[in-house]
Amino acid sequence: MPTPATGRSASPPGPTDPPADPGTDRRRPGAATATAPAPAPAGPRSRAAARPGVVAGVLAPALLVALTLAVSLGSVGIPVGEVWTVVARHLTGAAPEPGTRDLIVWQLRAPRALLSAVVGAGLGLVGTAVQAMVRNPLADPYLLGISSGASLGAVAVTVLGAGIGAGLGFGVSAAAFAGALASFALVWAIARRGGGFSPLRLILAGVGVGQFFSGFTSFLVLQAADEQQTRGVLFWLMGSLSGSTWSQLAIPTASVALALIALQARARSLNALSAGDETAAALGVDVTRLRRELFVVTSLLTGVLVSVSGAIGFVGLLVPHVCRLLVGADHRRLLPVSALAGAVLLVVVDTVARSALDTQEVPIGVVTAVIGAPALLYLLDRRLERS
Repeated sequence: MPTPATGRSASPPGPTDPPADPGTDRRRPGAATATAPAPAPAGPRSRAAARPGVVAGVLAPALLVALTLAVSLGSVGIPVGEVWTVVARHLTGAAPEPGTRDLIVWQLRAPRALLSAVVGAGLGLVGTAVQAMVRNPLADPYLLGISSGASLGAVAVTVLGAGIGAGLGFGVSAAAFAGALASFALVWAIARRGGGFSPLRLILAGVGVGQFFSGFTSFLVLQAADEQQTRGVLFWLMGSLSGSTWSQLAIPTASVALALIALQARARSLNALSAGDETAAALGVDVTRLRRELFVVTSLLTGVLVSVSGAIGFVGLLVPHVCRLLVGADHRRLLPVSALAGAVLLVVVDTVARSALDTQEVPIGVVTAVIGAPALLYLLDRRLERS
């Protein structure tokens, strides 16, 4: 429907975009209502999309099962009952039983399993927010070069050092955030060059900027002081949660929780933004401010996640797609379900990466690439057929 302010037609929602949410219209009482175009009809929803509580009710126990198996499985198998016995002793303050199994469960595997759940939840949130922000269902932190920028910042601190802050563990997160922010800003500037906005240009800009930052990262890796440090950094860059400790959980967990709260508070605005800038503006959304806020939230969260896990691709791309099929495109439902699904996926992937081979651990990024690359090609093929 043409908008009186511009005389142009508002951009209709794409096949994967949600309809404009009428709840986003928060204009003052008495303001003219003729300037807002009627939201696109929602259309019939699938039975699964009408019951997001059912999906969450399945994913939550699945996450608990995945966490239990992640602690139980490994080179030294530990029965599930004994896993929960050890956990219960530590949670209740009882004296732990002497032996290596208590050490394996509580000090080695439990923090790693929980950190993988937190990182997976964060990647699911970032992927959902980025796809809504750029109106491209093929966007994720990895393809847009955000992860590469965060990796460059983190590696720069690890290899070159950054004073006392790096020794305390805060310098890596701050540097990863700065790298993610710089990378995303550069990609966005290239994609918006000339006043237009092309999803294809966005993806190509992300790939180009990502490779540019990856080149600098490789150069820094070669400057590492010793061969052991070089190998450790290279393994981490491919995605790794090895060596996770309880002390590493605090910052990522708090960051994911705050990001979920911030994004959930903007869920209605994300619905409107997914229908197009003109539609969102007509419904009372400050598009520029919203994108700026999303820009900071996604970059900050990506930087924190990369600082503890390295660059893990395709999780932020695939999880939102699967969750839209399950609960629909309304971000009020999509965001929490994406967080749950991302947590389940990465816990399973990390368990496979850690226990698939007897002699060595496989980087998480290798496993997600094997799963995600064919899925990306399939999604690209579907979009080409539609166009």
